[in-house]
Amino acid sequence: MEPSLQKPTMSCDSGLVERNIAGAHLARLTSMSVWLFYHFGDPADPEGMWDSGAVDPPEEEGRTFMQVLSEKYSPENFPYRRGPGMGVVVVPTLPQGSPMKDRLNLPSVLVLAGCGISHAGEQREIAAFCAHVMELDLSHNKLQDWHEISKIVSNIPNLDFLNLSSNPLSEVVLEPSGAKAFARVRRLVLNNTQVSWNTVLILTRDMPELEELFLCLNEYTTVSASTVPCPTLRLLHITDNNLQDWAEVRKIGPMFPGLETLVMSNCNLSSIQDSEEMLRRLFPNLRSINLHNSGLNRWEDIEKLNQFPKLEDVRLQGIPLLQTYTNTERRSLMVAHLPSVSSLNGSVVTDGEREDSERFFIRYHVDYPEEELPYRYHCLVTKYGKLEPLAEIDLRPRCHAKVEVHCEDKVAEVSIRLDQTVAELKKQLRTVVQLSANQMRLYYIDKECVFGPEEMKYHTRALHSYSIQDGDELLVVPKAGRGTTTTAKPLSNLNSKTLTPPP
Repeated sequence: MEPSLQKPTMSCDSGLVERNIAGAHLARLTSMSVWLFYHFGDPADPEGMWDSGAVDPPEEEGRTFMQVLSEKYSPENFPYRRGPGMGVVVVPTLPQGSPMKDRLNLPSVLVLAGCGISHAGEQREIAAFCAHVMELDLSHNKLQDWHEISKIVSNIPNLDFLNLSSNPLSEVVLEPSGAKAFARVRRLVLNNTQVSWNTVLILTRDMPELEELFLCLNEYTTVSASTVPCPTLRLLHITDNNLQDWAEVRKIGPMFPGLETLVMSNCNLSSIQDSEEMLRRLFPNLRSINLHNSGLNRWEDIEKLNQFPKLEDVRLQGIPLLQTYTNTERRSLMVAHLPSVSSLNGSVVTDGEREDSERFFIRYHVDYPEEELPYRYHCLVTKYGKLEPLAEIDLRPRCHAKVEVHCEDKVAEVSIRLDQTVAELKKQLRTVVQLSANQMRLYYIDKECVFGPEEMKYHTRALHSYSIQDGDELLVVPKAGRGTTTTAKPLSNLNSKTLTPPP
């Protein structure tokens, strides 16, 4: 009986492509099938053109958007689930004999990342199935033709978000007529596509509703100025490029006059060179800027950020300027330099923190020569006056104290550890008073206490609990069992003889 060969399926969930077509066939071949193949050849290749030494077999072409969509969201692979955005049962009207399934369970957010898509497929089918789709992720595919991408996008009338990241678009030319298909898209992601800046300009000219644009990892070193602005753009992510020269960044302002958030970390920007008046006109609506890991190394560059009239959120970590400062100094000096910023590196700047930082700024520069004082210093001195350095107060618990030890006619100045117990102190004093620990009674005398000596009778009590200070006294009285009774003399009658303390 001839074995049944099931058609292998392809899963592209989580962006992983599982292509085991050849392996699936071979795993299902019986020994008879292998024998027939070996002796009679491949019926699909009767002339043996794919044998060893002959012409190589053609490479497998990419798959179409509709092929992948039909497989992933078929009722067998994607069961219908109730709830907003979970899935819509689409039963389109298709021509008789269409290879497409009669229904698909399609959510409004389609994720087809890493599925080997290179072509659109039948446009009528895309329009029939995807009329309700709002977000589409086509990242990590094989799309390298803007015409094919336009076929997909133009047939999804409600598309709001499109992700084309990591598709090979570096050598592809977009015709202006093809850009009209993207007119309804508000959020566009072109990360790691190496798409040319001219293509970006063509797209933005025909996207009247574009609000967010992502152009990360595209190896830009320069940008071209645009004669047609895109006033609707609010967010531009252009991180991990190589825009070192502010002259290139300057071109972005007129291109996107409504820009509110500019994220260009890891771009090696070396300085901000424009005048104050130019900066005020360059980004009139900018509220947030991210310059993490840029090359800024002068406080003058930081102060120029104050010229953006609406700037309130700044992110500046990993820049050369701040490497020599402590964490406290970095934040305090940055807050003091940016009086209008309400959020720094993701943390809210409170009114109390701002005042503390500005006062810190004045004291930090108090010993600088007059010619080296920054402009901001004079502004803050006008506000707070010249401030004296703060007194240094050590609030750490004391670890040692120097005390006078009195025993009969002897007096010794001894440094004792306050983290030890009474029993341990007695062991330390054995060589000072020449008594064993069990032969001495120990008293603590606080000079400021009116109640007299306090016997230190609890061997496990820590010395710091007595609040011993430098200059206090310890009185050692030998116990009477020594052979003769010894009476301690008053402290005023003890001789002042200093003994060398034990090591």
